[in-house]
Amino acid sequence: MNYGVAAFPSKKLQDLANSYRKRYDPHYELITPHMTLKGPFEADASTIKDVAAEMQNIAKRQKPFKLHATRVSTFSPVTNTLYFKVEPNAEIAALHEDLHSDFFGGMPKHSFVPHITIGQKLSDTEHADVFAQLKMAGIDHEEVIDRMHLLYQLEDGSWTVYETFRLTGDDQ
Repeated sequence: MNYGVAAFPSKKLQDLANSYRKRYDPHYELITPHMTLKGPFEADASTIKDVAAEMQNIAKRQKPFKLHATRVSTFSPVTNTLYFKVEPNAEIAALHEDLHSDFFGGMPKHSFVPHITIGQKLSDTEHADVFAQLKMAGIDHEEVIDRMHLLYQLEDGSWTVYETFRLTGDDQ
């Protein structure tokens, strides 16, 4: 089964992201707006219990973090994906690093760009038009995230929460 780890922003930011996602993101109905902390990975029923236990340890080590969405950006020319850029900070980097320790199989092949996707799989023309509009509209949203969520993927491709972990930073 596929699992992943994400942080969900406030309803206010989710509503803003969804106002674009319903038009520009074919995954709109599969998952709510989120910041991916660990991309999809496979685990079986026994392994996922160990993963959840390790995530509980990570949640005790890591503090809540500031999520500051500062602008609309794109992964073009690699992919025609549009997103709210989340400013990197030490807490987000430490959490990402902990979720990519040797226990989890190490660091991913792509560098980590904190973001919330608002559009993907757009044609080149649509991507250019939408990006130009959204870049001008801009965004400046700040909040504190105090939870991370272990998700699993259902047969229809949608994602649902398996377990939620409160970031406390108690065991530093």
